[in-house]
Amino acid sequence: MELDNFQVFDRDLDDRTLARYLDAPEVAVDTETMGLLPYRDRLCLVQLCDPNGFVSAVRIERGQANAPNLQRLLEADSVLKVFHFARFDVTTLKHHLGIVTAPLFCTKIASKLARTYTSSHGLKALVAELAGVELDKSAQSSDWGNAAELSDAQLSYAANDVRYLLKVKPKLIAMLQREDRWTLAQRCFDSIHLFSDLDLLQYQGIFEH
Repeated sequence: MELDNFQVFDRDLDDRTLARYLDAPEVAVDTETMGLLPYRDRLCLVQLCDPNGFVSAVRIERGQANAPNLQRLLEADSVLKVFHFARFDVTTLKHHLGIVTAPLFCTKIASKLARTYTSSHGLKALVAELAGVELDKSAQSSDWGNAAELSDAQLSYAANDVRYLLKVKPKLIAMLQREDRWTLAQRCFDSIHLFSDLDLLQYQGIFEH
């Protein structure tokens, strides 16, 4: 299915779309799952957006173990992958499709380091402040498992989850640099795979007293 500047694929990206994303310096990425526990809850959808606002959604079938074109993109050193709460998405992609995503930028980590004047670091609040857009999150807690019959509301929600990430990223970087926290943020991004591996091994509180 293809809508205005929005394509939906089954199982994997096609070669033409892969080439388009590989030519981009950065790509926004998000996932939709059946829940928040990777061992229990399956991956249903992977969304992508390039700097030109071109969005793709890849429907992942139950039991699917790989997506070669998606893996090639998400592991490409030349393309920065931008997430909101990368720790979850990286863990989910690693567990279900064997993808080790890199390099990474996480807008949630960046927000927590830069926007210390607020406790609201969800995507809705972040996009409202930095992009001036009010996201409709009503489809967030919905059934993503029936991938062949996702509603227009679900697809619109999924697209919007990646559509604004690349717009807020430079504003977050400017704030981090202004407050002398940019290097710290980069160190945090570098540690995301460590926390992902700990999550997959089901460790909790390992850094606590």
